[in-house]
Amino acid sequence: MTETSILVLDEGTTSTRAMLFGRDGALHGVAQEELDQYYPQSGRVEHDAGEIWAKTLKCAQAMVDRAGGAGNIAAIGITNQRETVVAWDNSTGEPLTRAIVWQDRRTTPFCAELKGAGHESLVRKKTGLLLDPYFSGTKMRWMLDNVVEVRDAAERGRLAFGTIESWLIWKLTGGNTHICDASNASRTLLIALDGAGWDNELCDLFGVPRAALPKIVDCAGQLASTAPDILGCSIPICGMAGDQQAATIGQGCLSPGDTKATYGTGAFVLGNTGKSVPRSENRMLATVLYQLDGERCYALEGAVFVAGSLIKYLRDTLGLIESAEETEELASSIPDNGGVVVVPALSGLGAPHWLPEARGIISGLGFDTGRAHIARASLESMAHQTRDLANAFAADDAAWTSLRIDGGMAQNSWMAQDIADLLGLPVTRPAFVETTALGAAMLAAVGCGWHASLAEAVLAMIGETQTFEPAMEDSVRSQRIARWDAALAKV
Repeated sequence: MTETSILVLDEGTTSTRAMLFGRDGALHGVAQEELDQYYPQSGRVEHDAGEIWAKTLKCAQAMVDRAGGAGNIAAIGITNQRETVVAWDNSTGEPLTRAIVWQDRRTTPFCAELKGAGHESLVRKKTGLLLDPYFSGTKMRWMLDNVVEVRDAAERGRLAFGTIESWLIWKLTGGNTHICDASNASRTLLIALDGAGWDNELCDLFGVPRAALPKIVDCAGQLASTAPDILGCSIPICGMAGDQQAATIGQGCLSPGDTKATYGTGAFVLGNTGKSVPRSENRMLATVLYQLDGERCYALEGAVFVAGSLIKYLRDTLGLIESAEETEELASSIPDNGGVVVVPALSGLGAPHWLPEARGIISGLGFDTGRAHIARASLESMAHQTRDLANAFAADDAAWTSLRIDGGMAQNSWMAQDIADLLGLPVTRPAFVETTALGAAMLAAVGCGWHASLAEAVLAMIGETQTFEPAMEDSVRSQRIARWDAALAKV
């Protein structure tokens, strides 16, 4: 039977999807299921790992049927929300507690304790990351300290820790494979950027047992195979990367200096730095972009915690809009923001500020303020947060000359133009904005031999693009920036 498709499993923060891609990058099918979010108390965000698996499997089976059977699937690629931690029993394969999501802030006191003890310089030097609740290692430690089932499993040698791709691989292989790709591993605080495996000193610092951790592998290759009874027959798993690294690949950012921004639940900017390990003096993150044949390519990253989740908050919690698409119409319906500024620190501030306890504000309200002003200011906050990151990149001698954007929010053309205007730079958007899944498809296509290299995959699989040129007057830009800086100072 001819293998005609790559099956990509794209496990995000709010939904899980399975997608079918052809050799040319064309999308041939999508199945999607929403994921429940759990907020047991302020600052805590959880997922049900069992639900993630069940809904991922349901979507995957639907796409296998769409492809005409598992024999038509050349390979599987996986991309995932990063930093989210699952703990499960390696004998039963069942989760021991809810997954702690990347947005969760419960480990803020532990991070402060480590900083107070002077450990951040070591952590930054080895991992390229900061001591922030965002990352996986502190979440693992919290589970060990606070969940009896996790601690007992560790004592009995039955504990398995993993980020989401590790969890999915375990389930897809029937419990036969416990692996983690290098891009996801680099987000745990538990590996040195230039180290091959888990770092003993870091694991000891965070109190995480190495025996519970997966094997670190490449992002492309013959990584694992599904159990025959899962999808109808055994399918090779040939590509894996964290969502932001996958999107960077999907945007074709393969050369040093190439930069992309993904606007999803959060907003993430990655700039390719090549084979050299980046060092930031401006509180940006260094990360593994991908690893092939044991060799790593690196990136400098800025992470904004709240982007699309702000629009979801306006819709679901405040009831100001009925749909995310409505924000574009509202923003266009008024000439300016009316002096309103939204600083969306709903789960703290990420790069370059790193203030986990910050909370959001809406400033400049008056009796003439309507929901259009708040919607517009909310979209404008995306451009302002992006500009803050651009300034930090420039201070690290990695100034942008243009920006490639993607993600669900990038479909908002008003926002895309506003980002170009505020940055004073051209912003390019692909016609197919789901570049996270496309990047995973590219990795799987290389891993299964469809394409000889990532460069070849990019040439074959990237489609048309649209560029937004800056058109804002300098005086308007300066006024916007001044108001944003004033509001940010209040936060």
